[in-house]
Amino acid sequence: MQVPVWSPRLVNLFNRSCLITNSLRAFSSSAYSNQSRGGLPRFYSDKLPPSKDGVVRVKGDEFWHMTRVLRLSVDDRVELFDGKGGLVEGCIQSVDQTGLDIVALENPKSISPHSTQWHVYAAFGTLKGGRADWLVEKCTELGACSVTPLLTERSPSISENRVDRLQRVSFAAAKQCQRLHEMVLNPPTKINALLPLVKNSKLAFIAAAEAKPLFSALSSIKKESAGLMIIGPEGDFTEKELNMILEAGTTAVGLGPHRLRVETATVALLSALMLWGDDQDMLKV
Repeated sequence: MQVPVWSPRLVNLFNRSCLITNSLRAFSSSAYSNQSRGGLPRFYSDKLPPSKDGVVRVKGDEFWHMTRVLRLSVDDRVELFDGKGGLVEGCIQSVDQTGLDIVALENPKSISPHSTQWHVYAAFGTLKGGRADWLVEKCTELGACSVTPLLTERSPSISENRVDRLQRVSFAAAKQCQRLHEMVLNPPTKINALLPLVKNSKLAFIAAAEAKPLFSALSSIKKESAGLMIIGPEGDFTEKELNMILEAGTTAVGLGPHRLRVETATVALLSALMLWGDDQDMLKV
């Protein structure tokens, strides 16, 4: 894997991206520049009240967090989100031993995702010591639409228990960074199953050593609503695997002169693509 060099072009993209205050990208999935809206604590609920004055019941971990950790009680105001773009401000109406009821103070809002929706395919099954957790956490924070563990010859498996843990990591990261659309953690997939997706995608990138620099490749490409990016395992793809992916229609991009770990390359490429998407949005303004 290769590391990105902070060229003047990339610095310029970063600075321009920071100017977008009313058009947040997918990690926030919100039209609000201040998502906490006055600092109200935000909690997940798979169902939101249908309208103002509607009531929803909150139980389980979120109930425990509200009452045991934050010590919230009747009349305290909170926000609820459903992981699908829904957001509503509410007030705790009642509390008992099994849960609490929240009444909506407004009609729920439905916020569409912003920027390109990136689907990440990374071969991280062999990563140890919390490195896979870090990869999933940062992809969630940066705004990836989905992450899929990629099974390769050098990263042939990932345990079911580990996938369950990564689901929890992603959920916690989504709450922490206040994104409104959940990041999907897909079941592990093999390269043969990935190839048709590559062929049907208008944007598909693979990090590869000695490939054309990323921003040189992006200079002639237009933004699309969705795309996918592929990162190989420790030790990289085999020559056969790489050729299969390239022949399916991916664009090979280089991330600089250095060898990178899987998780670092994943975050580097995703960050750069998110900044590029922001830059494309600004050019339309």
